[in-house]
This record gives sequence, structure tokens and C-alpha cells, in this order.
Amino acid sequence: MTRTLLRIDGDPVASGVVLDDRPVHVKPKVVGVGTATPPFSYTQQEVLDIFKVEDPRIRSVFLNSAIDRRFLHLPPELPDGTRSTETQGELLRKHREDGIDMGARALQACLKQADATLDDVRYLCCVTTTGFLTPGFSALLIKQLGLRPDTSRLDVVGMGCNAGLNGLNAVAGWASAHPGELAVMVCAEACSAAYVFDGSMRTSVVNSLFGDGSGAVALLAEEGGEKPGPTILKFASCIIPEAVDAMRYDWDDEQGKFSFFLDREVPYVVGAHAEVVFDRLLAGTGVRPSDISHWIVHSGGKKVVDSVMVNLGLTRHDVRHTTGVLRDYGNLSSGSFLFSYERLLQEGVVEPGDYGIFMTMGPGSTIETALLRY
Repeated sequence: MTRTLLRIDGDPVASGVVLDDRPVHVKPKVVGVGTATPPFSYTQQEVLDIFKVEDPRIRSVFLNSAIDRRFLHLPPELPDGTRSTETQGELLRKHREDGIDMGARALQACLKQADATLDDVRYLCCVTTTGFLTPGFSALLIKQLGLRPDTSRLDVVGMGCNAGLNGLNAVAGWASAHPGELAVMVCAEACSAAYVFDGSMRTSVVNSLFGDGSGAVALLAEEGGEKPGPTILKFASCIIPEAVDAMRYDWDDEQGKFSFFLDREVPYVVGAHAEVVFDRLLAGTGVRPSDISHWIVHSGGKKVVDSVMVNLGLTRHDVRHTTGVLRDYGNLSSGSFLFSYERLLQEGVVEPGDYGIFMTMGPGSTIETALLRY
């Protein structure tokens, strides 16, 4: 019995040794993307004014974040003009209600671009980190939208900003194993459902950065398929165990809420490992770094993006969509890269045969990557 290598347009892939008499799975294409946000947005100055923040250190964090505006579901306004203090239960309800609303709208926008219907969805993966639900968003969206009850599903919960590519990896695997059947991922992040307002620098850094939003992406694997879209060629991961506590949720006994923590060293830790995982992604593909035309990097924050740029030798033009999304939306956690990808498509500069990179970063500390060919 002979052996062959799976190939990417004629180039052997090191990990792809299979037996000839076994089916070779077709690599999936990204055939649709859609995004959604809450109806209300605020400038950084407006947020400071609403919460009457006077501490110059905290004001500096907000105003020097490279963020102009974010879409947020802020606490209700009280008669005296201040904002109510939400309980953890109220925050979880916000997570559920906003997640379903934004997720449903992003999914419908994605299907419209893919020229598909709700009945076409055969696999649904939902990703979130801003709350915990049982049943999860996959079951709730199937009910909300009337998806087929035999839709296969997966919920990815608590992995953080990198989780969009963790979920996409699973969706790509399912799509490859089920050619001709549509697989969808929805990242639903109501980040304002994870805010703590206690005036501390720790919570203020988080409150200055994250915004609410949902992104959805549709994958389809089919031999000789005519649907346009880039093919996902390979994924690669890198976890940094020594930085496992650099991004985390803690329980705040005094506030009675979960409180997210970001270590100030996160940008430098992530940047220092970016080249390692990038080299791993390209290994065995025949693709060289100079072949990459399009970069979609997670809008993790100004320092994170700058650190990745320096370590990978990227230009401001390379990360224009990353910084644009950060400016207009803030950090949208797991779905951020889909907002940037949508902008790349809208720009209309992609040529057939171009190679592109998706890169996300988050708790673990973790870097996730994907190689695509347009």
C-alpha cells in the first residue's frame, strides 16, 4: 500500500501523511462573515463623563488607548444622573440577552453574505467568555432563530480573546469531514457584562479597553466548489505556561462579581512568542513570510499590536484593519478578528492566490494562528 502527502497547491504538508485508500478531506473555505453590535456607542471621553472619573491616571488610560469609540450596554441611569451598580445576576442576564441578540444578527448577516439560509446550517459553534450559561448560546440561538433541531453544535466558553481561532479550528475540522454541509461559528461577547466599577486601576484598564460585539463566520468544504472565499490551509498554536495567570478572571468578594485581570507585561510576553508560532504555522507548507499579503491580527490593545508588529516586522499598513477596529470598537474579545476580516473584504484589495494570516491572542497565555489562501 502506497503513501501520499496531502498537498497545498502542489506543496507537501509535513503533517498530512495518509493512506491512499482513505478519503482525503477537502479543506474548507470561508464563505461568509457577519458582525453585529449593540445600538449605542460612546467615546472614551463620554464614558469618563458618565462615570464622573476625575483620577488623572485613570483618565490617561482611557484617553491614550488608541480607542475613539466603543459599543457598550452601560448600566441603567438613575434619577440623579448616576449609573446603577449591577449585581452579578444582572450582568449574567445582560450577557444572555445581548449575546443572543448580537449573535443572531451577526449569524443572519453572515448567512446573507454566504447566500445561505438558516436551514443550510448543519453545525453551530458558539464562542464566549463574558458569562456562563447552561444551556449555552448554541442551544439558545437554535431556538431563537429556528435552526434545524438536528444541527450539530459546540460551545467554547472561557478561553478568552484567542478563542475565535480555537473555535474556527473545530468548525474547520467538522466542515472538512462533512463536505457540502455548512458550518458556522458565532463569537458573542457582551464585554460590558464583565465590568466592575470600583475606581481601581486594575478594573479601569479593563473598562477602558473592551467593547461589545458579535462576529459570525461560515465555512464550507466542497470539491470544485464555486462559492468565493479563502481556503483555510493550516492552524498553529502556542501556549506560554509561565504566563498562565497574566490574563484571568478572579472572584471579587467585596464586589460580589467576577473581575478580569490583565498583567501589564502581557503585550511583551505575547510579542516575544509571535515569531515562534508564525514559523510553526508556515513550516512544511512551502509558504515564505514574504508571501503573506494580508494580516488579520486581534485588536488586543495598542501595546499588544505594537509588540506583535515589532516582533514580526509588520508595517502599519499590514495591521491597518486591526488598528481601525481597535479605534472604532475597542477590543471585542474572541470576535475581534472577524471585524477586521470583514473590513479587508470590504476594501476589495484581495487577489486570487494571495496568502493571509489570522492571529489571535488571549489567556493561557496563548497565541492562535491560521494560514489562508484567497
